[in-house]
Amino acid sequence: MIETRIRAMEPSDWPRVREIYEEGIATGHATFEAAAPEWPDWDAKHIQTCRLVAEAGGKVLGWAALWPASDRCVYGGVAEVSVYVGTQAHGRGMGTLLLEELVRASEAEGYWTLQAGIFPENGSSVRIHEKCGFRVLGTRERLGKMGGQWRDVLLMERRSSLVGDG
Repeated sequence: MIETRIRAMEPSDWPRVREIYEEGIATGHATFEAAAPEWPDWDAKHIQTCRLVAEAGGKVLGWAALWPASDRCVYGGVAEVSVYVGTQAHGRGMGTLLLEELVRASEAEGYWTLQAGIFPENGSSVRIHEKCGFRVLGTRERLGKMGGQWRDVLLMERRSSLVGDG
């Protein structure tokens, strides 16, 4: 079996990262996005220090990244999570590996809350997040429309154990 390693995402990974993102978009259960952006737009939106890829045999099999939840300074330690695994690597634990490492990287960067919006139909994503310490806060009903259909989104959150009472 080929060993999987999690490493920092490089700009040269973008073609494969984008391909994996587009596979997720095609499922209809990963994002409200209709198409993957170009690199400059994606790069500008995501936090520079918390971008990871899962790689095995020299091939990127999945990716994870954070983007700021808000530009208000009081939310400086809150970030949104994205985790995508290529279809050929589903069911191999890549999503969990990526999210576990993303949690570690986020805490090293001082993030105290990670949040994710997940379609309820995406059961594997919900399970991966729960396995990594996320909990469902609630359902945002009819949050947006896709293909003329209203979609609900589960709001999930993970609070860092580094957050104290003061």
